[in-house]
Amino acid sequence: MAGTRRRGWRAAAACVLTGSLMVLAGACGVLDTDEDRRAAEELADKTLPGQLKAIGARTLFPGTGGSEVTFAVADDRDAVVRLRIDDSKGTCDGKECAGVLTEAVARARTDAEAFRTMRDAFDGCGYEVIALGISGAPPYVVAELTNDTVERVLAEIGGCVQRWVTASGPDSRLGEAEASYVNIVSPAVAADRKRGKDSWPTLMRLTRGDLVGSLTKHTHHSASYEIEAGQVDTAGRTRVVRPFKQSQEFGRRVQKAVADELRATYPDVVVSDYQWVWRLEPGRVDRQTGYLLFCPRPDERGRCVNSDDAVLVTTDGRGNPVEKLRIVHDVRDGTGALRLPPY
Repeated sequence: MAGTRRRGWRAAAACVLTGSLMVLAGACGVLDTDEDRRAAEELADKTLPGQLKAIGARTLFPGTGGSEVTFAVADDRDAVVRLRIDDSKGTCDGKECAGVLTEAVARARTDAEAFRTMRDAFDGCGYEVIALGISGAPPYVVAELTNDTVERVLAEIGGCVQRWVTASGPDSRLGEAEASYVNIVSPAVAADRKRGKDSWPTLMRLTRGDLVGSLTKHTHHSASYEIEAGQVDTAGRTRVVRPFKQSQEFGRRVQKAVADELRATYPDVVVSDYQWVWRLEPGRVDRQTGYLLFCPRPDERGRCVNSDDAVLVTTDGRGNPVEKLRIVHDVRDGTGALRLPPY
């Protein structure tokens, strides 16, 4: 790696002499990953010969220097190794590179094994995991939720979660968790997702930002399952996850409707624009319930801050209330923390 480091320093010195940031960022190759990738490949061949194959690289500029080089693992189709390397400094994440690479490979194998445990649990009950998002994020599966299917589908997915918890074991991160979450997207949304290349390692394909983005740009659902002593409440609870614009529209509609109704009792009412978690009513996908905070009178700036009053409201999918509002007072404890009753 010494030769590539010298080449990197010479290139950087030549760029600095130009006195142009544009030249530094463009023509001088700050955004170029070639040297870092070559250094990473040399490191892999020397440290773990025959085990790794470089399949991609991206620059870490402007956040840091160097590049992130991605490797496939020869004997593990699912594992992906990511190495952050800065050839100009001869370091990986500021440390000695051989040790960092060895740790990255071990971590990739562990992550791949954990993924297979999850995948097999969901495959075993008929639900394919099509995306994962960032590390530790809930899996995405495909199902059509309607009033006729929602209870059955949630129970089936809950059964998958139970399989996953059992297979993971009590000492795993999942086994020690109090709840697990699963994202549910419709077949139409799943069919239009960014699939990536079949030749990529599985955990590279399923955790890509463009894949997750192609799913989350549409409204979908997130199901939560409580876990106690290794046993999953398979009934689950579900909420709607909307893209930002639709979420804002929903919030504005329900806030206005609630404020209009509350004015009969509180003429100067101000409803907080904080959006609490909205959960689907059991057995329904067209009814959801959540809390809004409100102040009978605004503060001196016309706002509602640290409200001690809340209203529980059930709406349709657009945010129109469909049931009588339920007002709850004294929702904060002595420290000011919210203590909203369960619903």
